[in-house]
Amino acid sequence: MSKVKYYYDSETLSYKKIERKKRRTFKFISLFLVAAALFGFLFVFIGGHYFESPKEKALKRELSNLELQFDLLNKKMEEAETVLANIEDRDNAIYRLYFEANPIPEEQRKAGFGGVNRYKKLDGYDNSELIISSSKRIDKLLKRIVVQSKSLDEIAVLAEEKEKLLLAIPAIQPVSNEDLTRMASGYGMRSDPFTKLRKMHWGMDFTSPRGTPVYASGDGIVERADSNSAGYGNHIRIDHGYGYVSLYAHLFKYNVQKNQRVKRGDLIGFVGSTGRSEAPHLHYEIFKDGERINPINFYYGSLTPEEFNKLLERASLENQSLD
Repeated sequence: MSKVKYYYDSETLSYKKIERKKRRTFKFISLFLVAAALFGFLFVFIGGHYFESPKEKALKRELSNLELQFDLLNKKMEEAETVLANIEDRDNAIYRLYFEANPIPEEQRKAGFGGVNRYKKLDGYDNSELIISSSKRIDKLLKRIVVQSKSLDEIAVLAEEKEKLLLAIPAIQPVSNEDLTRMASGYGMRSDPFTKLRKMHWGMDFTSPRGTPVYASGDGIVERADSNSAGYGNHIRIDHGYGYVSLYAHLFKYNVQKNQRVKRGDLIGFVGSTGRSEAPHLHYEIFKDGERINPINFYYGSLTPEEFNKLLERASLENQSLD
């Protein structure tokens, strides 16, 4: 129960009860409420700016972690772009050059994406520009990877074909000729052993005793193994593909038959003197796209540069051929 207060009235010489005016009370209450509201607002406003709630602290930590991850992602993209650029340079300057393929233009490798705005859904955020920029960078990187992947697939096919070509080219001497003394007559104008007239000698003659092994000079399929060609006697023709055909003439006998697949170095026959031949020897020819060419240019698979020069010197002599 609240205390009752009195005051002394000098006019009536008596004590009177103090009555509090309602208006004044309302004024005090209103002032208190306004002050409380103002204090509360200031507390919330200042506290919100200078003091963080647990939720805000958690969100701030998460944001900081995302920024760190984004920086790491950018560094990884830079490393990936550097590595990919190095692969692209080697692809154009080495691989595609070696396999005689056209280099891929820079514009094709780094082209963007046309048409509709594929990044429209990323607009409207505080960091939209940063997000769109990173998305474009990732998309271009992925496209470059796809282009490079297709290029390497193409190179793999070309490499396989190149390997087949290198194995198919007639690149070794058809008889054992370690001391290089068996090369009797080369490609070019020579004296005919029967007519003694100068005429074109379309191959190379290797002198060897009858029965000396004859080897396939490259991978291929036996096209002929017969004696039905004038002057060659028993002879073999091997189709190596890519326009190359090798011919082995005046054989004593065969070790292969028509349509048989052979590999470089396989034993295919034996030296003889059948057909238009003066003595036991192997007459060897090479055709490219139906035209006879000099076989000496294809011995890189079995000769050193010094040996090749020595053989070339002997093949250049205008002597008498053996057929």
